[in-house]
Amino acid sequence: MDIQFDSIFYEIASLVLLAAALGLIGLILRQPLVVAFIAAGILAGPDVLGLVASTDFVETLSQISIAVLLFLVGLKLDIGLVRNLGKVAVATGLGQVGFTAAFGFLICLALGLDWLTSIYVAIALTFSSTIIIVKLLSDKQEIGALHGKIALGFLIVQDIFVVLAMVVLAAIGVGAAGAGGGAFEILKVIGGGVLMITFVAIFIRYAADPLLALIARSPELLVIFAVGWAAGLAAFGDAVGVGKELGGLLAGVSLASTPFREAIGSRLASLRDFLLLFFFLHLGAAIDLSTLGQQILPAIVLSLFVLIGNPLIVLAIMGYLGYGRRTGFLAGLTVAQISEFSLIFMAMGISIGHVSDQAMGLVTLVGLVTIALSVYMITYSHHLYDIAEPFLGLFERRVPFRETASDSAAGRNDYDYVIFGLGHYGRNIGNGLRGKGFRVLGVDFDPDALRAWREAGFDGHFGDATDPEFAAHLPFAGVRGVISAVPRRKGALTEADPQLSLLHGLRAAGFTGMVALAVDQPDEGKSYRDLGADLVLVPYEDASAHAVDRLTAA
Repeated sequence: MDIQFDSIFYEIASLVLLAAALGLIGLILRQPLVVAFIAAGILAGPDVLGLVASTDFVETLSQISIAVLLFLVGLKLDIGLVRNLGKVAVATGLGQVGFTAAFGFLICLALGLDWLTSIYVAIALTFSSTIIIVKLLSDKQEIGALHGKIALGFLIVQDIFVVLAMVVLAAIGVGAAGAGGGAFEILKVIGGGVLMITFVAIFIRYAADPLLALIARSPELLVIFAVGWAAGLAAFGDAVGVGKELGGLLAGVSLASTPFREAIGSRLASLRDFLLLFFFLHLGAAIDLSTLGQQILPAIVLSLFVLIGNPLIVLAIMGYLGYGRRTGFLAGLTVAQISEFSLIFMAMGISIGHVSDQAMGLVTLVGLVTIALSVYMITYSHHLYDIAEPFLGLFERRVPFRETASDSAAGRNDYDYVIFGLGHYGRNIGNGLRGKGFRVLGVDFDPDALRAWREAGFDGHFGDATDPEFAAHLPFAGVRGVISAVPRRKGALTEADPQLSLLHGLRAAGFTGMVALAVDQPDEGKSYRDLGADLVLVPYEDASAHAVDRLTAA
């Protein structure tokens, strides 16, 4: 029998297995997957193992990954959130971006790079990796700390700068293409861009909320729609000439103001990581190892600039604004690396013809060095602070007046309890807690239940208790307890059990308060207590006991 092997299938299987093996090594070394993925691309490239033969296929998946990544960035750019950014986030974010870009440009010129390449490299150095920072802060249970909240604030400012930089770059690319095609092509692209923005604005105003409310009845369909929406608008953006990047970004912005934003973002996180594998594989395979030798010295200089200069400017700005040296130091360490967007930005420059592959190799080396080292800097930030504290007095006012007020504000929270599952039982618990003066937040993946909850005057989030990523995004600082009133399928405990998934997600997110889980039968309670639940609720048994109390009292 004649057996024919699909070369692309086995090629992709080999690449994924290689990335998984290097990812395991990175996990042991406490490194993020970005480093392992780039290393896998270099090993799979033509200069080492030569595994990447179907370059068009890998490049296509790479482009889809960029669209999904920018979609998730756009998903965070809710107009209300941007409008409410604090002074410290805006000042620190803009200050860090301006400092890094200006001094980075001068350093690049001193290293012998031409002025255009210096501009590109300097801008690429301003981006920090939100994915890595959020992951590390979450692992350390510092996402809700004062320095963690400030870091997330200026990361949003960076994301806005990323958006503006890529829009400008897309416009430059349009101009470069139009130079050979005449003014008509430029007008055509401008018209297409206006049409696209108008379409997105109308969609946000009239269709986003009702359409998402309908689709969200099926969590699986919600994910499929989100990916299709991101890829579809990316394709539309490419068709009208504004680029896939801007199209994917606008797709995210169009859904950012809906109550389903967090649920979409958390559910696409794993898909984003898988697709980004192919972007980094494509990037690593394209690096010419023969040219990296001459890039080592510039890469070391720029890496030291990012590792030391970025934290210092954040520390200085926050000290000037009245924060203590400890808060400024811990927040500053979070920007001691460059981002995956730095590499995407350089790739756009290559496609336009502004920079060479050597410049991309230089930024890639800087990325590998800064990401690898900053992981340890953030992980052991408190030890580093103990060492550096005697030298940081220069960066602190005599009286850090904002520190006391901010710390007390950070210690407060809007909610005392969080309830998952807003059916009759969950709503009744919420009403009872509110009647005793407690503040309650509700979470459910049923749009109708969530709407009824909000109409009753409660705050609510759309989310799924079985999604462990979602729990990490909730405001748990100061929360006394989390109550799960989510119905559970009958049978043995499994990872698919929403109660068990929520329990694991809460503990992984660092929540140390009370966790109460509702069960159908009293004999199920012991299993949950053994797994870490603090309180087990039995709705029918509790209700019958309450009924007996009322009957005997009557």
